Amino acid sequence: MNIAVLVSGGGTNLQALIDYEKAHADCPYHIVLVVSNTKNAYALERAKTAGIRAEIRSPFSVLGKENAEKASRDEKRIAISDAILALCREYAVDAIVLAGYLSVLGGAIIDEYAGRIINLHPALLPKFGGVGMWGHNVHEAVLAAGESESGCTVHLVDSGCDTGKILVQKKVPVLPNDTPDSLYARIAPHEHEAMVEGVCLLASLIKK
Repeated sequence: MNIAVLVSGGGTNLQALIDYEKAHADCPYHIVLVVSNTKNAYALERAKTAGIRAEIRSPFSVLGKENAEKASRDEKRIAISDAILALCREYAVDAIVLAGYLSVLGGAIIDEYAGRIINLHPALLPKFGGVGMWGHNVHEAVLAAGESESGCTVHLVDSGCDTGKILVQKKVPVLPNDTPDSLYARIAPHEHEAMVEGVCLLASLIKK
């Protein structure tokens, strides 16, 4: 299964996927493309080091500076999504993996890759999902709600925000003195496990 991995930041989950593929001859996926919506994402360096084609598709790169400044949030999302779809077609991508990708896909890519896009979310969906629920915002919300556990979720992407079918979840306890940073540090290693498990599971689902 050829996959494209979409990133926005450091790329630790991308690295987990790279490392698993490198270590397992029978790995059911092959990373053919990494796409970032930010030019400074360290994930791009990880891709280049691994010999994977890395591309940037940001509002400025897709629309141009003047048009990007005028465009609405939805117009920017659709423009980036369409540009990523074109790349996925070019590289014969079978499935798309959102690994810390901090934008929302929309438009034709959702239909063309229905059932073949997965996302990693840093909480136990369906709780703490939706617009604005990303990164430390999620961990702050979990702590504010007094939850006894948190974790991460790999789910299929549909036209909603964090609403698709859940494939993998990993749970960790929330401790009395937790901060957003300490909670994230406890969840992060499980994100890497969940990411790899989710992609392997998606490969088996597509194969069927």
